[in-house]
Amino acid sequence: MRTLPEEWYRQSGIQITWPHAGTDWRHMLKEVQTCFAEIAIAIAKRETLLIVAPDMNEVKKQISNKVNMDNVVFVECETNDTWARDHGCITVLEDGKPVVLDFRFNGWGQKFASDLDNQINSCIYDKHVLHAMYENHLGFTLEGGSIESDGKGTIMTTSTCLLAPNRNDEMSQAEIEKYLLESFGAKRILWVDYGFLAGDDTDGHIDTLARFCPNDTIIYIRCDNPKDYHYESLQNMEKQLKSFTTLDGKPYRLLSVPMTDEIKDDSMRLPATYANFLVINGAVLYPTYNQSENDKKAGQTLQEAFPGYEIVGIDCRALIKQHGSLHCVTMQYPEGVI
Repeated sequence: MRTLPEEWYRQSGIQITWPHAGTDWRHMLKEVQTCFAEIAIAIAKRETLLIVAPDMNEVKKQISNKVNMDNVVFVECETNDTWARDHGCITVLEDGKPVVLDFRFNGWGQKFASDLDNQINSCIYDKHVLHAMYENHLGFTLEGGSIESDGKGTIMTTSTCLLAPNRNDEMSQAEIEKYLLESFGAKRILWVDYGFLAGDDTDGHIDTLARFCPNDTIIYIRCDNPKDYHYESLQNMEKQLKSFTTLDGKPYRLLSVPMTDEIKDDSMRLPATYANFLVINGAVLYPTYNQSENDKKAGQTLQEAFPGYEIVGIDCRALIKQHGSLHCVTMQYPEGVI
């Protein structure tokens, strides 16, 4: 029997792909590397951290005096960018044993170069860092940020991303759904048809909008300002989420996090979102944006959703300048893999 475990399933480690001068971060490299270091500190304090980079000695210079290096594993390979959530392997459990699924990453519909990032998984696997069976899915385009699993057989995704013509345009919705159900051993797909963030390059990844949490809970971003550009779409998303039920027919417990106040860069609104949090062993790391009231509310909601977890805020204003956030730069591996 195959399952796609929930993110709060016990983990063996988290992967991040380090920013360097050959990426789009070159004009603000020190700023984003400081943010990555904060993420690395928080993860390596609690579990193994797998860092992928073209030059591991350069990364060591940046973090060795800050991070618990006993919990850090390095893999050297060439990379285009840093979005491990979308180029990283997705792990399923087959009769309790891990299998890493390697999907094609095409730069969110060929928007950006991805030839090197698309080879990271084979690079890691060939170096025997991942102790799991390998499964080739390179004939299908899929990013980890586009799917959410509750670990019970339900996958949540968005129609705007999974059905975008720049991903798997030769396949119908029914064919895509069948492929996902078979690949992940899932029982059903919940398709979210509304919701977006201005400045988002992903065509509406679910991890920017709504996330599964323990106890049949969904956290989602809520917009209460009728003057906000996102208001109507996010209101419609909320209505649709309220219509969803669990596999046994019960409504989900819905908890909302606030829409961030507008953040712009060169007059462009950036896709800041509190839904882009990361669950690790014993803690939830969530992005903050120097908006004290909103940051506080988001942290309180996450504490309600994850009782007994430590809630850790990390300033991610650097990350959203390249249109992503905390969850986007990480990928978890269940226990037994790293």
